[in-house]
Amino acid sequence: VPLVSIAPPPACPPPPPRDCQDVHARGARADGVHLIYPAGGGAAPVPVYCDMRTEGHVWTVFQKRFNGSVSFFRGWDDYKRGFGRADGEYWLGLQSLHLLTLQGRYELRVELEDFQNNSAAATYGSFALAPGAVSAEEDGYSLHVQDFRDGGAGDSLSYHHGQKFSTFDRDQDLFAQSCASLSSGAWWFRSCHLSNLNGFYLGGAHLSYGNGLNWARWKGFHYSLRRSEMKIRRL
Repeated sequence: VPLVSIAPPPACPPPPPRDCQDVHARGARADGVHLIYPAGGGAAPVPVYCDMRTEGHVWTVFQKRFNGSVSFFRGWDDYKRGFGRADGEYWLGLQSLHLLTLQGRYELRVELEDFQNNSAAATYGSFALAPGAVSAEEDGYSLHVQDFRDGGAGDSLSYHHGQKFSTFDRDQDLFAQSCASLSSGAWWFRSCHLSNLNGFYLGGAHLSYGNGLNWARWKGFHYSLRRSEMKIRRL
């Protein structure tokens, strides 16, 4: 009786990378731009900058500023979708960030630098946007941060815990006026802020109040930082 060879079933391809840790697991080792799929394989990929080294971990960068080349004074739709270039200054997008943080527990690291080459950081052991919402946009992409660890910058984000995201064309803060307009930014404003990393790139000390790239617990409300990076990793 001739032996009948039965071909093994075709192997399922691995799921597309959701974040930079998945990119790293597939063999990438160098910092740089990669494509991720926060909404799953059927959706369009999103370019993102992957930091493969900081603190010995792999991070998905969702906000990066370092020279003022990209305007961050933008409306709701831009902040929802994302803007800029992943190899330059950019904002990943609220919807992508929400989908990313639904996948597990994420840690947030905020890295800051001033114009005197001083650097500082703040880490939050738990970070999510609208984790319990049926519609994240209707929920305002509310910020959930906990478990602060100081890397020299102080805690300028816990004040914003639970707050909805506001832009100049969608005011969702607790203040009588629009914090986004007053602060020339877009953020999880309360009344109004202790941090405003999407504010104007004012290049150091400024006379205006709270409308620069500010992190109040480190440099106050009258100093606009040279660099900021916000990045997350799955725990």
